[in-house]
Amino acid sequence: MSPSDGKRTGRTKEQRETARELLDAYGHTYAEAAGIRLKDTPQPLYQLLVLAHLLSARIRADIAVAAARALFEAGLRDPRHMKDASWQQRVDALGEGGYRRYDERTSTQLGKAAELVLEEYRGDLRRMHKEAGGDPGRLRRLLQEVPGIGPAGADIFLREAQAVWPDLAPYLDDRTLDGAKRLGLPADRDKLAGLVKRDELPTLAAALVRAAIDRHVVEEVRETRAKHTGRS
Repeated sequence: MSPSDGKRTGRTKEQRETARELLDAYGHTYAEAAGIRLKDTPQPLYQLLVLAHLLSARIRADIAVAAARALFEAGLRDPRHMKDASWQQRVDALGEGGYRRYDERTSTQLGKAAELVLEEYRGDLRRMHKEAGGDPGRLRRLLQEVPGIGPAGADIFLREAQAVWPDLAPYLDDRTLDGAKRLGLPADRDKLAGLVKRDELPTLAAALVRAAIDRHVVEEVRETRAKHTGRS
């Protein structure tokens, strides 16, 4: 082994350990935080779409997660119930979760989005996935036809949906790569994906997003790594 090969191997080992520290501390998806038991079935996929919509606004992630939980607890767990609810019922549920800054506009968008999902896909986002034909870029564009879902919302959905739609993996968008850079991990999708098991990609993506938006996440992982390195 040449010296450069040894350095490369050592660097990869350190990166794997950093990724593991990150997952140990922040290894849960946003869907899990919102109480969504994600499966390849219509209801949880729709709930993920709602969550992606809420998370894509300029509002704290914990508030978006709480608002999603409040909507689901109010019985708005599928597009039919979301569409049939009144505008005020949706506003009230969003307010219950603390999502007040954008509640009125979001209520309108959620109603229109539910209508589109019902009309275009008969309430089943698996039909959208099938229409995309295994092309993540095409699926990203289709998602953005849903009212309230822009590029950020589509990325959020796809990062989490790769847990049940393996053809999307590795879905590591620019936001996840920003988090990787902050942690000294490779800003390359394939290399980054190679640091963890395939079924850990959704949790890695969510954890990297947290690192991208919260410097305390980066500091905590670095401190933990320093402690472990000091003991080795």
